[in-house]
This record gives sequence, structure tokens and C-alpha cells, in this order.
Amino acid sequence: MLLIECPWCGPRDESEFSYGGEAHIVRPPEPDRLTDEEWADYLFMRRNPRGRHLEQWCHAHGCRQWFNVERDTVTSEIVRVYRVA
Repeated sequence: MLLIECPWCGPRDESEFSYGGEAHIVRPPEPDRLTDEEWADYLFMRRNPRGRHLEQWCHAHGCRQWFNVERDTVTSEIVRVYRVA
């Protein structure tokens, strides 16, 4: 079990959080101009790195705030936690 430090509430058990996927995915500025293939790529294609990865998490059973986590996918070590800016 991970111990995740919520930027608002402090360290909490992983069971209080919901994983939100890869962080810093930018929505296309003109989605109506995308082809079906480009839209599908934006919606579904994500990196699946071995090592450090930026993720979104929500403190679902706490303050309900979203924040970002840099986590090593090999060791599950949390390198840093920061608020969404």
C-alpha cells in the first residue's frame, strides 16, 4: 500500500485516493478539426513508461482535490507531489 501525501491534508493511505491517469495531457485547441484517428489518439493513447511518470490523483475520500504525483512505476516510490497549477 502506498502512503500518498495530499498537498492539503498531509500523508494518507492509498485507499483514500483515485488514480486519474497521466498528468499534463493538453486538450487540442480545435478539437472539431481533428480527424477520428487524431481524436482517438488524444483520448486513448498514453505513455506507459518504466521509471518516473507524472500522474493525476484525486483525494476522493478526503478533501476531493486533484493534484499531481511524480512516481517511479518500477519501485512505486513517490518522488514528489504538487498541486495542479
